[in-house]
Amino acid sequence: MHWTNYSGSSRSCDLSLNTGHLQVLLVDDDAEIGQLLSNYLGKFDIHCVAVQDGVAMQTAMQARDFDVILLDLMLPGDDGLTLLRKLRRHATTPVIMLTARGEFADKILGLESGADDYLIKPLDARELVARIQSVVRRCNATARSVHEATENQQTELRFASWTLHLASRQLRNPDKLVIPLSNAEFRLLHAFIHRPGQVLSRDQLLDIARNKSSEVFDRSIDLLVSRLRQKLGDDPRHPSMLKTIRGEGYMFSASIK
Repeated sequence: MHWTNYSGSSRSCDLSLNTGHLQVLLVDDDAEIGQLLSNYLGKFDIHCVAVQDGVAMQTAMQARDFDVILLDLMLPGDDGLTLLRKLRRHATTPVIMLTARGEFADKILGLESGADDYLIKPLDARELVARIQSVVRRCNATARSVHEATENQQTELRFASWTLHLASRQLRNPDKLVIPLSNAEFRLLHAFIHRPGQVLSRDQLLDIARNKSSEVFDRSIDLLVSRLRQKLGDDPRHPSMLKTIRGEGYMFSASIK
């Protein structure tokens, strides 16, 4: 399965998501679960296409755009983490991982690979609806911010010789090379750049990055900051851009241009 020539548009975030039916792609090898969830989500104006492996997932994404992808971890062929990593090379479509594996390390690995949320099976179907709607709201909030900045002719944010391109969501280093960002990493960096010199608590960052739905997310903020430092080349022992304020949170101290 080759994704290097992936050509599906797969909408990342669109202000139009506030109205009309949401389009969801469910990737789960249990056909019965797929049918049950599709029927249930339909009651909430969420149209769900259910497929059972990565090949069918790619075919579905080439045929239409999806607002959210529900991705099982254990799949035939490429597993969910492999598919997620491949997807993140080409698309920013929000992804909610669905899995029976609830260990903390598994959750962190999923979030680290670019997932926007993580749900443990057996699922509470109503909670799944709430998570889908929450992911879309966060996606829309970021899209509105980017849209407003673009309308104000602000198409990029520059700091310390780095550039964050808002429309493409690309981060370029001082050598103009693209550094890939997950959805949560983009939202977090975007928030930091807009609040230079301001201490942001973990609770504030949780609201920006994703829902505070379980204890894993409080620790995942530290992981996201750590990953941003790594991508920015910011020494974790003596960071110059993303500083830890003991007992309070984090502060972005890079110069804004």
